[in-house]
Amino acid sequence: MKPEPPAPSGSQQALDLLGKVLIDEGSRVLVETPSHLGALQAFSVYRPQFVSVATDDDGLVPGSVENAAIGARLLYALPNFQNPTGRSLPAPRRRELVETCARHNVPLIEDDPYGALSYKGAPLPKILNMRPGGVIYMGSFSEVLTPGIRLGYVVAPLPLLRRLELAKQATDLHTSQLTQMAAHEVIRDGFPGRHIPTIRALYADRCQAMQDAMAASFPAGSSWTRPEGGMLIWVTLPGHIDAMQLLDQAIAAGVAFVPGAPFYANAPETNTLRLSFVTVSPERIREGIAILGTLIAALA
Repeated sequence: MKPEPPAPSGSQQALDLLGKVLIDEGSRVLVETPSHLGALQAFSVYRPQFVSVATDDDGLVPGSVENAAIGARLLYALPNFQNPTGRSLPAPRRRELVETCARHNVPLIEDDPYGALSYKGAPLPKILNMRPGGVIYMGSFSEVLTPGIRLGYVVAPLPLLRRLELAKQATDLHTSQLTQMAAHEVIRDGFPGRHIPTIRALYADRCQAMQDAMAASFPAGSSWTRPEGGMLIWVTLPGHIDAMQLLDQAIAAGVAFVPGAPFYANAPETNTLRLSFVTVSPERIREGIAILGTLIAALA
């Protein structure tokens, strides 16, 4: 008998439970282009029909949701410093998105692990507050406290929460009490209020260092996002460059990144990649980007 894989934890488990409760085989599931790989992996187990919704430099294009929403089971979005692109959805688009989903009675999953990591400090408006009964809000402590804590949460209408509780009990009964108690004590102590402003400033400096390094080292025809928060930068290379092949050369030279193709539910763009800057010093960022720039220039 084939053993069952271990249950996911944290916000990844929330995605799995939401897929288990909301998705049937063949259900239309709307996702951004590109979208969070963890969500695509979690939902794909339930064999939906993924419908890719158009995006631009300001994130999701609400008009493209209007055309795709008929008969959709849900829309999954990360409006704040999106994974993988780092883009954020402006407030007018958030309101339009809420109105569109309400009009078609499509539940909107607002995944918000990075919302507290705005470099400007001012939080962006939550979509949840614009339509409390029609938005499923997800959050996580992994990005603002420590990655290893693997603790997340869901805010949703009560009938859906009851179904999620049943699915959770069937999966692993309950989340570790020790982990929850540790998070409770850290929060009660006021640590996030001291810690989050520190990492905002740190990440802002490193994000700028990476952008400056790319401007100095990447060849013409390359472009990248300029996030105002979060952890990630999305890079688009000249169209003929395959980031997966570039990765092999980069690893051999001591540099790693995540190729962009797996972040697409449909029609992957192979000339894209995701960079993260939060765990690397500015000096190492400049060194790594210089190496990567040399490799890209050789292929350009």
